[in-house]
Amino acid sequence: MTLSRAPDSYFRLAPYDLAGSRAHVIELQRAGILDGAETSRLLAELDRLDEDLRAGLVVPIASDEDVHTFLERVLVERLGPLGGKLRAGRSRNDQTANDLRLYLRDHVRKLVVALGDLQDALVAQARRHTGTAAPGFTHLQPAQPIVFGHQLLAHAQAFARDVDRLRDCDRRTARSPLGAAALAGSGIAVHPELSAREMGYDGPCENSIDAVASRDHVAEFLFAASMLGVDLSRLAEEVCLWASQQFRWVSLHDSFATGSSIMPQKKNPDIAELTRGKAGRLLGNMNGLLATLKSLPLAYNRDLSEDKAAVLDTVDTLAIVIPAMAGMMRTLQVNVPELRRQATAGFTLATEVADWLTRKGVPFNEAHEISGALVQVCEDKGLELHEVPDEDLTAVDPRLTQEVRACLTIEAALAARTGYGATAPDRVTEQIDRLEVVLAGHRAWAASYEGPRA
Repeated sequence: MTLSRAPDSYFRLAPYDLAGSRAHVIELQRAGILDGAETSRLLAELDRLDEDLRAGLVVPIASDEDVHTFLERVLVERLGPLGGKLRAGRSRNDQTANDLRLYLRDHVRKLVVALGDLQDALVAQARRHTGTAAPGFTHLQPAQPIVFGHQLLAHAQAFARDVDRLRDCDRRTARSPLGAAALAGSGIAVHPELSAREMGYDGPCENSIDAVASRDHVAEFLFAASMLGVDLSRLAEEVCLWASQQFRWVSLHDSFATGSSIMPQKKNPDIAELTRGKAGRLLGNMNGLLATLKSLPLAYNRDLSEDKAAVLDTVDTLAIVIPAMAGMMRTLQVNVPELRRQATAGFTLATEVADWLTRKGVPFNEAHEISGALVQVCEDKGLELHEVPDEDLTAVDPRLTQEVRACLTIEAALAARTGYGATAPDRVTEQIDRLEVVLAGHRAWAASYEGPRA
C-alpha cells in the first residue's frame, strides 16, 4: 500500500458514496447528460452494486486509490462508457465531504439509540432504588444522605445532554456539499438544493469553497463524542469505587468482570476500567483532528482525509463501549443494607441539625457553628448524632433541644429535600417520569431520519 492510497477502513464509506451517486445520477438527468434509459440503467446498477458490496461479492483491489475510484472502476467494468459518465459535474472533493456527512448523520442516530439503552438501564435501576438510602459525596467525602436512584439519574441526565449535543451537531452536518465539485461549484450539477433533499439533507451548503474545505462539523462531532466519553468514564469510575471492598455498594455480574491471574479472591471491574481508558482515546481523536485543521488554507487539501480516521475510530469505540456499559448497569446488584448503613456514616445528618436550628430562627452562620460543635461532641464520645443525651445537646447550645431528634433520621433527611430535582423519593420518581419522555423523544428523532443508512 502506498501513502496516497486510502486505508482499508475508509472503504466502508461505500454505501454512502453510492447514495451520493444515486442523487448525482438524477442531477445528471436534469442537466441532460443522461437520458431516461441511461438513468434507469445506472440507478439499477448502483442498487445491484450496493447489494453485492453488502454480500461481500465486490471488494476493492490494490490499484483502487479510494472508495470513489473503486466504485467507478466496477461501474465501468459492468456498464462500459456509461459507467464513466457518472464522473461528470462532480469531484472527489465534494464526494468525500458528502460521504462522511452521510456516515455521521446515520451513525449519530445509532449512537443515540445505543445511549437510550444505557439510559434505560440506569432508569430501571433508579426505579428499583427510589427508596434506597445512600451516602451522597462531595470531595469524595460523605456529605448528605440521598437515594441511590438519584445518583444513578445524575449520570442518565448527563447522557441526555450528550444526546442533545449530538442532535445539535447533526443540525450543522445536515447540509449537502454535493454540487460544490472541486471548489467553485459545478457547471453541470447546478441544482444542489434538489440533490440535497434527495439525500435527506436540510439543504445545500451556502458556499462551495466552504463545502469542500470545512470540517468543523466533524470536530464538533468529535467533541460531543469526547464529552460522552468523559461522562461514560465518570460512571465507570464510580462503578469501580462502588464495587470495591472498601465501598461494597454493588456486585458486578461475572459477564462484566474478570478474575485476577494470580489472586483468586479478586473480581476486577474490567469493563468499567476499559471504558475509562477509552475516554482518553476519544479525546485524542478530537485533538488530533483539530491539530490537522489548524492553519490549513482554503479550499481542499489532502490533509483533510484524516477526518475519516478520527471519526471511524470514534464511532467504532463508542459502538463497543456503550452497549457494554448498558449491560453492566442492567445487571448490577445493589447492596441495599450496606448503602443504608453508610448513609449516615461520617455524620451526614449534621446539616439537618443546622437546618432545624435555622427554622427555629437561629442565623445560619450560628447554626453551622452549633452543628459543628455537636459533631465534635459525638466524635469525642464515640456517639452518633441521634445518640447524644439531652443534657449534651443543651450543653452545646440551649437552643438545641430534644425536638431536633425528629430530624435525625434518614427518612426525615430525604423527605426534607422536596425541591424540583432534589433527592426526596417522590421527586426522584417524578424525575424518572420526565426523563422517560425525553428518551422517547430521542428515539423518535433517530427513527425519523430519512437519509441513507448502512
